[in-house]
Amino acid sequence: MKFLFLICTLFLLGNAQAGELYRSIDSSGKVHYSDKPLPASDDVERLKSGKEPVPDDTLPYETMRAKQNFPVTLYVFPDCSSACQQARDFLNKRGIPFSEVNLITQEDIDSFRKASGSSSAPALLIGKNWLIGFLAEQWNKELDFAGYPKSAPYRAKPAIPAAKTEPATSP
Repeated sequence: MKFLFLICTLFLLGNAQAGELYRSIDSSGKVHYSDKPLPASDDVERLKSGKEPVPDDTLPYETMRAKQNFPVTLYVFPDCSSACQQARDFLNKRGIPFSEVNLITQEDIDSFRKASGSSSAPALLIGKNWLIGFLAEQWNKELDFAGYPKSAPYRAKPAIPAAKTEPATSP
């Protein structure tokens, strides 16, 4: 009899479907969890949307985690030439996913100077750490600390930098 009860219970639990889940905070600051948001709540957050995140299968797990925690941005000037190309090649050789910002307008240059404290290029931003000038040893240490691979994984494609203002020009 217990066996039959166990099988029926498992069958019923297998058919249970989870719906939406909301976290609501009422005007007194009390937190409520339910399948419907409170009508008079000050703050509502949907906790379960039913849509699973799509993983990026093009990157190894360790690289995805490093990219999430310490995104890499390369800052270059149009007349930077060989130093900026060396920086790009270095990042591609290591298999680092990065975005590239080509500093063209005076507004971009001013915001770069304010954020980095420098007016030199290339500059690398890893998470919140600025590296000014291309120094391979220093860049390697910071990228290692952030958890990026030491070399591009097997069959990895070079990263294609996404320019935020205008595409970078090759010398």
